[in-house]
Amino acid sequence: MTVEHFDVVVVGAGISGIGAGYHLQTLCADRSYVILEGRDDLGGTWDLFRYPGVRSDSDMHTLGYSFKPWTAAKSIADGPSILAYLRETTTEFGIDQHIRYRHQVSRASWSSSDARWTIDADVSGEAVKFTCNYLFMCSGYYSYKGGYTPEFAGIDEFQGTVVHPQRWPEDLDFAGKRVVVIGSGATAMTLVPAMATTAGHVTMLQRSPTYVVAAPDKDPIANGLRKVLPDKWAYALTRRKNVAFQQMIYRRTRTAPAKVKAQLLKRVRKELGPDYDIDRHFTPSYNPWDQRLCLVPNGDLFAAIRSGSASVVTDHISRFTSSGIRLESGAELEADIVITATGLQLVTLGEMEFVVDGEPVDFSRTWSYKGCSYSGVPNLASSFGYINASWTLRADLTCE
Repeated sequence: MTVEHFDVVVVGAGISGIGAGYHLQTLCADRSYVILEGRDDLGGTWDLFRYPGVRSDSDMHTLGYSFKPWTAAKSIADGPSILAYLRETTTEFGIDQHIRYRHQVSRASWSSSDARWTIDADVSGEAVKFTCNYLFMCSGYYSYKGGYTPEFAGIDEFQGTVVHPQRWPEDLDFAGKRVVVIGSGATAMTLVPAMATTAGHVTMLQRSPTYVVAAPDKDPIANGLRKVLPDKWAYALTRRKNVAFQQMIYRRTRTAPAKVKAQLLKRVRKELGPDYDIDRHFTPSYNPWDQRLCLVPNGDLFAAIRSGSASVVTDHISRFTSSGIRLESGAELEADIVITATGLQLVTLGEMEFVVDGEPVDFSRTWSYKGCSYSGVPNLASSFGYINASWTLRADLTCE
């Protein structure tokens, strides 16, 4: 078996891995690197998820790369536009020449005597090996094998269709259908207004509310700056503006959470009117940014609720029935389609096996340095973005 050697092996050709490629060839131009991607295409999240309306809930002036200006009018972009941006980036900077597709990495073994990693991968059933001096994990934080769906009593009795957003069927026809979306995170907030345009009715079923804020999908300042400045300058200024605004809002939620909560709920009341039960459906039990806020571009979720094409139910599921979902309150939601927007399967460093000098690594027993490297695991880093800001801001810093 031929073993290829590189100075750096990057695992994953999503937004983090592509950024890693740029930084490596720019800041370490004398070092060789390869990006190993297990799937057939680049993009990671933005290629995997194909559900209606899939989009970013971060603005593209901060989710975009520091070195590649986002020039589209919409700063809250849909999945296909983000994927096109990633493709353009890899082509423009020649990163695409370093990506090996259908290379599913399964094991990484470090030898202190050799001062190198040995990487085992599978390519269409054939085992291949690589060695490298440094291993950079850009494989994300969730399993690509499937999402998380709780064990619902009676789900086998349901006569309709059950779909998890991570495995969206291309031929799913929901026109005129009764749809229940279980969950109230970013995925549910995206799906409900997108499906409500053609479905008979869409119900968002949640156990507890999430903070929701409406904002325009276009940044007038960014679009204005691009008219008078070069794209690179306009992008840099907008990026600084947005980072400063994000930091200001987050600090405010730490120092004056009650005031921020009141402001957020006031905006929701303005969208839905004085008669809507904001306390039940849109008032969380926690403070803002104790969990991630949900952004709804142009208030599309609120518009769907106002039109009657969508509704929110706050309750717990008792069990599935043949025709829908029975709630603990005794009410029953009839459904033709149930979407389980119930989360992801979290994983550590791409579901790989790691070995250091013959000893398996248990990452739960390591110390993490700045969220990117691990005690007792030499010459390895992983990319993990911010929780309360755009992912790429931190991925860029980790690369640098």
